[in-house]
Amino acid sequence: MVVFSGMNASTIRFVDRWLGIPACAVLTLWRRLFDHRRGTDPVRRILFLKLVEQGATVLASPALRTAVERVGADNVFFMVLEENRPILDMLGIVKPENVISIPKGGLLATLRGLIAAVARVRREKIDSVLDFELFARSSAVLGYLTGAGRRVGYHAYNGDGPWRGDLLTHRLVYSPQVHTLRAMLVQTKALWLDPAGLPALGIDTSAFDESLARFQPTEQEIEEVRGVLRERTGGREPKPLVLLNANASDLIPLRKWEGDRYIALARRLLDEYPDLTIAFTGAPSEAPPIDELVRQVGNPRCLSMAGRTTMRQLLVLFTLGDVLVTNDSGPAHFAALTDIDIVTLFGPETPRLWGVLGPRSHVISLGLPCTPCVSAYNNRLSSCTNNLCMQGITVDRVHETVRRVLEKR
Repeated sequence: MVVFSGMNASTIRFVDRWLGIPACAVLTLWRRLFDHRRGTDPVRRILFLKLVEQGATVLASPALRTAVERVGADNVFFMVLEENRPILDMLGIVKPENVISIPKGGLLATLRGLIAAVARVRREKIDSVLDFELFARSSAVLGYLTGAGRRVGYHAYNGDGPWRGDLLTHRLVYSPQVHTLRAMLVQTKALWLDPAGLPALGIDTSAFDESLARFQPTEQEIEEVRGVLRERTGGREPKPLVLLNANASDLIPLRKWEGDRYIALARRLLDEYPDLTIAFTGAPSEAPPIDELVRQVGNPRCLSMAGRTTMRQLLVLFTLGDVLVTNDSGPAHFAALTDIDIVTLFGPETPRLWGVLGPRSHVISLGLPCTPCVSAYNNRLSSCTNNLCMQGITVDRVHETVRRVLEKR
């Protein structure tokens, strides 16, 4: 779902539904009556459409590599909201000049930015669009308006997802059994298939290269972040270092493990390990509530790094840390670019689709019969008002997982 800067999640979904449906209907009628393009020319220039969720951008990196291998880095483009661009730049797969970013500034500014972005795509003569926004109607409209002759994405078919018109040339079936990283690779590889044979896909996912790029900070960057940590710990070298991300985006607030549990976890770990340092992380907007959590922990070996790092510095911090405990959110995927162990708390979504892959991933999920209640099929909007799936994750269970990882390291 496309997020407009300055709009909350409920407004975004309202706009996507009540404006997106008529827009998809009108453009579908136009396509069937007047648009006779067949997209039979060779694939030369590719646009990835993933405006939101920087964590998902990390999962898209193997798909980006595949596209670069097929058509060259000069011919791979990425459209993203400006506020979600930093992790894309850090991946270093798409050339900076090929990133088409939509500026902040509210609905009108975002709409102007989208119009300018579509004009840029048309000037670049991009012939193929990969829509990674699942069943968002706004992205289907945007992909069609670019004028690209090939457009790959998910189609509702027999009601298997939200209806968003008939604006795709390569219409795929969404599978809730395929991890998002692999699903993005499948979409990318489908670009070179005959659309007449879809949605059947004879693709061997076991042969996929699912590796993520490793983040490599400079010595200067490492020393700068170490300096910040030493300054905030009274000159001590924070080792071992446990990082806590107590935040969840307002897009899916049901994912949040409450702050009082992070406080209890921090106190228990600090009591058990006399040399341990704990740092809470977060964006600048999250700094005030995070600072309050640190105050309530009440230990000089617990500090707040929320709002005190750039995106790059946050990844440097992950390289210095031993364990990250986080809600199911972007930082889990950012950390996957480093060698830190990641303990991710899953509730309304499923780790089968969104979990960090690899041996350093440690997932805690109750697997209640009502989960996952957030999915692509409902535009990730659950009717649940009581997230028992997160409330049932005890401090004891998270503490035991962290302790086991620390002892192993």
